Amino acid sequence: MNFRNILREPVLHFLLIGVFLFLLYGRVAPESADSRTIEVSAARIESLENQFRAVWSRDPTPEERRGLIDSFIRDEVLYREGVAMGMDGDDPVIKRRVRQKMEVMSEEAGEQLTPTDTELSDYLAKNPEKFKRPPVLSFEQVYFSGDATVADIEAWTKSALPELNRGAPSSNFGQPTLLPSKIERQPLDRIARDFGEVFAEKLSSLPTGTWQGPISSGFGAHLVRIGERQPAELPTLADIRPMVQREWENDRRERNRAESYRVMAANYRIVIDGKTIKGDKP
Repeated sequence: MNFRNILREPVLHFLLIGVFLFLLYGRVAPESADSRTIEVSAARIESLENQFRAVWSRDPTPEERRGLIDSFIRDEVLYREGVAMGMDGDDPVIKRRVRQKMEVMSEEAGEQLTPTDTELSDYLAKNPEKFKRPPVLSFEQVYFSGDATVADIEAWTKSALPELNRGAPSSNFGQPTLLPSKIERQPLDRIARDFGEVFAEKLSSLPTGTWQGPISSGFGAHLVRIGERQPAELPTLADIRPMVQREWENDRRERNRAESYRVMAANYRIVIDGKTIKGDKP
């Protein structure tokens, strides 16, 4: 390919146009003094060192410290040049990162106060569902394999239940299993995790002291006798203060984030598919 043919290549034309626009932008784009100043403060250096310690569990050496600073400066230079060329405009990754940073700043906006016991007690009273402990059960069980037919299970149940309620040993009935024959003082949510939600829900309504069933689980069918049931309870603040404070602080951050967004969004006119949704002034 000769030089004349090279000059006719469209790729070369696009490349030259790109270089021209870049140089033109550098001449006409407004530039502030700060845009060409990269300051690496003591606080920034400390933050870089803390990140290093979090990863490597040791202090950086002088050479590594210098490398952290050089890397930060390099990132800042490339970022600013990319922004100057408009590369950040429609990049979803950059937008997501900026959004995340803004949300963190919004969450921590305002004075950081430690809640008083009065505030936490009030929060606990208004949000009992977050802290209520589930019922606690103790029960015995007789197991029938999930491979058995419905007719077989019904026949075994009809035979076993009267004998069990007359005091016959539970070991005389059912089929061998690795499941424990007795379960002592287990929270209902733990039972639901091990046996399934349907099984746990059924146990929560059974009377105590008598054999009942069959009740299906993920393992098979069971005859069950509830020995003890403690109702769900709401602990006192003294018992769960760290948990309540953590939830209180999470709610505070969520409220701050929502309020900050409301204030910022009020400054924008929103248009969707050509129709103004909000912010249009007469």
